[in-house]
Amino acid sequence: MVASPDNNAADGRTEEQKAIDEWLPITSSRNAKWWYSAFHNVTAMVGAGVLGLPYAMSELGWGPGVTVMVVSWVITLYTLWQMVEMHEMVPGKRFDRYHELGQHVFGNKLGLWIVVPQQLVVEVGLDIVYMVTGGKSFQKIHDLVCKDNCKDIKLTYYIMIFASVHFVLSHLPNFNAISGVSLVAAIMSLSYCTIAWGASIDKGVQPDVEYEYRAENTGEGIFNFFSGLGEVAFAYAGHNVVLEIQATIPSTPEKPSKGPMWKGVLVAYIIVALCYFPVAIIGYWIFGNSVSDNILISLEKPTWLIVLANAFVVIHIIGSYQLYAIPVFDMLETYLVKKLKFKPTWYLRFMTRNLYVAFTMFVGIIFPFFGGLLGFFGGFAFAPTTYFLPCIMWLSIYKPKRWGLSWTSNWICIIVGVMLTVLAPIGGLRTIIIQAKDYNFFS
Repeated sequence: MVASPDNNAADGRTEEQKAIDEWLPITSSRNAKWWYSAFHNVTAMVGAGVLGLPYAMSELGWGPGVTVMVVSWVITLYTLWQMVEMHEMVPGKRFDRYHELGQHVFGNKLGLWIVVPQQLVVEVGLDIVYMVTGGKSFQKIHDLVCKDNCKDIKLTYYIMIFASVHFVLSHLPNFNAISGVSLVAAIMSLSYCTIAWGASIDKGVQPDVEYEYRAENTGEGIFNFFSGLGEVAFAYAGHNVVLEIQATIPSTPEKPSKGPMWKGVLVAYIIVALCYFPVAIIGYWIFGNSVSDNILISLEKPTWLIVLANAFVVIHIIGSYQLYAIPVFDMLETYLVKKLKFKPTWYLRFMTRNLYVAFTMFVGIIFPFFGGLLGFFGGFAFAPTTYFLPCIMWLSIYKPKRWGLSWTSNWICIIVGVMLTVLAPIGGLRTIIIQAKDYNFFS
């Protein structure tokens, strides 16, 4: 674990270790302000998932849908607070990475095996989905602007265009270096969410709107319900980078980083609520069970506004992609430099990051099943790292009184999270299988 460079008395690192830590993305800069935390968290949280929330509502129904949305917001805010608190619970140390906290709780080897695979699935999975979303948004812009006498272009090429941006941006060294990108992305997220629900209201409730479950039979309805749970879980994924974001904030014994970090988180969660609930509820109210798995696809007019919204989506997920890529870069570069003893050079970073962007692009081209990916990833890895892993760590470290408020709250979160982890991937995987039947690779 990395001792805080803000606390020199507790810093037992060698000069070589300090040099490596100053090169690695997560620990290279610790001068962030509390508002950096706010827009980083908005960018991390409000992503592709918000556009799928009306579709998730159509799979869950009014009562269960609103309940799952509210419960998820409350639980994830609570578990995020726990992670902020645990960042500096050991005097003189900062758990700058999710897996470092896991190693403290579960032991060096077990902690890595518990946290790293799940965190990688979330972060790499999100970047793959963002590749698909970016490509589809580009395609939507082209189709709306150029309706006549324009040649159809394969989704594959749009994904490649989106990826080309990241072959450049991925070489920004750390979180503070992408703070400008992240701020613009956070503004874009609030903008396109407002357009999504505002344009929906302007369109008005559709004459043939239905709120019955879209399934043709009970079995299909159950699978859709499971998938809807995963899509909601997918929307709350910011926990996977919260410790890494907090690592960029300066900290002293008198002024620990948890103060400004928590202020930023609260502001971010208010913005998240302003984005999520209007989009989910109004989108479902207007379109019912005929809503697309991306609400902007259901909206066709006014054309200029929907083009603008899709452009905002592209700009936003450019920032989101980078926010989730930086912890992956940190893991890869840490392994190469600390384990395999490569020298921390610009060309090592150049090769590593370009290969990662190419990988996410290639997988996104092969599997562009947007709704199914949301449900599958949402349950498989997002629920553990967001809903209940922080609670298990909290119980293990602080050992609250049995049946007390803290103990009971954490166990409720654990039960809800485990149910999501088990049920959501079933629906998501089924959706992928169904959509894959009619899909031609590299189309």
